[in-house]
Amino acid sequence: MDTGPHEGGCTCGDCPHGAREGHRRAVAAFLLKRDEYAAGQGVPAAVAHSASASRQWVSEELTQAAEAVAERGRAEGAAWLERLWRRTAVVVWAAVVLLLLGQALTAIGAGWTAARSAGLLAAMAVAGALTAASWFHRARGGALAPVIGEDNRLSTSRAVAASWVLFVAFAVLVLVGQLAAASGERERDALIDRLELARGAGVVTVLAVVCGIAVLVRRVVGLRVQGQRLQKVRAYRPRAADLLTDDAGRGSFADIQYVVIGGVALAFAAVRLARRPDQLPDLPWGLAVVVLVSAGTYLAGKYAEGGRPVILSVVRAREAGDLDAPIRTGDDIEIRGAGFVPVGAQGADRLSRMVVRVGAVNVHVPLVPVTGGFDNPTDALLTVPVPADVEPGRVDVQVVTAAGVETNRYTIDVTE
Repeated sequence: MDTGPHEGGCTCGDCPHGAREGHRRAVAAFLLKRDEYAAGQGVPAAVAHSASASRQWVSEELTQAAEAVAERGRAEGAAWLERLWRRTAVVVWAAVVLLLLGQALTAIGAGWTAARSAGLLAAMAVAGALTAASWFHRARGGALAPVIGEDNRLSTSRAVAASWVLFVAFAVLVLVGQLAAASGERERDALIDRLELARGAGVVTVLAVVCGIAVLVRRVVGLRVQGQRLQKVRAYRPRAADLLTDDAGRGSFADIQYVVIGGVALAFAAVRLARRPDQLPDLPWGLAVVVLVSAGTYLAGKYAEGGRPVILSVVRAREAGDLDAPIRTGDDIEIRGAGFVPVGAQGADRLSRMVVRVGAVNVHVPLVPVTGGFDNPTDALLTVPVPADVEPGRVDVQVVTAAGVETNRYTIDVTE
């Protein structure tokens, strides 16, 4: 079969490598175009004489280019998810092989035991289940599908909960294997007794809390988004860094401490299971309480993040040399406030979706490029023209962000 169209230069999006290359080239072309316009290059002479006309033309050109980048990004993200299930399957079975090697090395001198066999069989059972789940959800990221949130990012709460669920399932399967291999009734009774809650109360408590946190966080985020108290924009694809960062890719203290403390406690429990494979890991209550405090901190962080965008003031934009005057149709106005650009919506395709309602007229916020970014819009300042269709008098101004959240209404006076 001819594979020529899908080599390194492929930009069609029909294969993972082509989608990735196409997205990379689209981003490079957009950045070059943005910096050229920021330097005043490439603007047609027909609109160059008018600042407002050239600004509008540049904004339209950048918006179209940004849509092309966004389309390539979505294609690259879908292709990445489709090939992720194979990688997760390889990682899972590589972990099984490492477990086998570790057991073989530690069995030298001590001998092979039923607990080692049970542990290996339990690992193979878990790996088989994860591989099957990866295949059934291969279009959604394989085994990682349950921990990918509605915003197409890896969910920290779900990832921590899933880690504990898999560990406890593995520990129980190890006991099941030993119970099946036990020959004496007394030995079987002893294994069953070691499943008592008193022996694994710490692990069970942590498991219940982290699973509850995962469900509660989903509910909290959903309600805050619906109530317009939290702005969420969809990512092109999930990234491992999502577990430790916010939607903009900045490190989040609440997420980092939850992952670190949860990982340390999980490592401790794994060592306890390796030392005593004939019972549930007895996680000390001190360590369990530390995990509970970490979970509470993470949940409090979810309640505290975000906020509704707000307009604080609207004034007439004034350039150097202009006379002071009231706001008239055709004038530029500066909308000052906070939260206009949602976290994670700094891309040009998201910025171009911002709208300002001036009375009954919807005005798209123009993109004003500068070297390395955009001067308009910003999180605290928007500049838009007052349309000619706006009737003189008292008019309400309202901003609609890229996440679809509306600000408060701010009344201005427009004169003839």
